[in-house]
Amino acid sequence: MNRILVLIHLAAVIVWVGGMFFAHVCLRPVAAAQLPPPQRLPLLAAILGRFIAVVGWALVLLWGSGLSRISQAGAAIPVNWYVMVGIAIVMTAIFGLIALRYHSRMLAAVAAQDWPVAGAAMNAIRKLVLANLALGFATVAVAVLGS
Repeated sequence: MNRILVLIHLAAVIVWVGGMFFAHVCLRPVAAAQLPPPQRLPLLAAILGRFIAVVGWALVLLWGSGLSRISQAGAAIPVNWYVMVGIAIVMTAIFGLIALRYHSRMLAAVAAQDWPVAGAAMNAIRKLVLANLALGFATVAVAVLGS
């Protein structure tokens, strides 16, 4: 059972952190270089909407598998697990901010064809994704180096 929980946990991490890496490093820069705002921003808003839904499910799996492993560990919880939980709380809050505030703002601006507002929301999302990406890499380092 423990190996299945680890597999579920790692698969969810790969989906979330890998998706952020792809979007931030590969997709967004190319879209910004090749598409004008009226084409780029609706595309990115739609992609982000789909990604938010996938990450929502990944978060359910991450928190469920992580908390299950913690409950199995009892009193012998490794210190690095506390660090990972702390980072996960921050990452989840940032994800919530992206999903509930900035993506909603971006969708409304795209629907109204208000490209400066949509662009500003996308820029805020970009910065928050970069922060979460750094935290995701830090969490992986804590997991691997702290065990």
